[in-house]
Amino acid sequence: MEKRELEKMRRRVSTLQKQLGELGPVMRGSVVIIGTRKQICFSLNKNKKTQLIYLGKKREARAREYSANYKKLQAIVEEMTQLNMVLLKEDHTI
Repeated sequence: MEKRELEKMRRRVSTLQKQLGELGPVMRGSVVIIGTRKQICFSLNKNKKTQLIYLGKKREARAREYSANYKKLQAIVEEMTQLNMVLLKEDHTI
């Protein structure tokens, strides 16, 4: 692989690391609407059990933001993994 490509990959990893630091609060789970009263809750499946937290309108936006941040975290980690695998394979410092 060309040095230029490897350097570009290193810069991208550095950019992704910076993005990780700027993410903010994260929560794994989803905002869901349940019941006939359309109650807004945060749902988390842990140890094969669903945990629900009532949010209401007041906390819904914040919970959605935290959940979206978690999805961004996953995407960043996935991309970093792919880049670092190539760099590691080429036996260059990450």
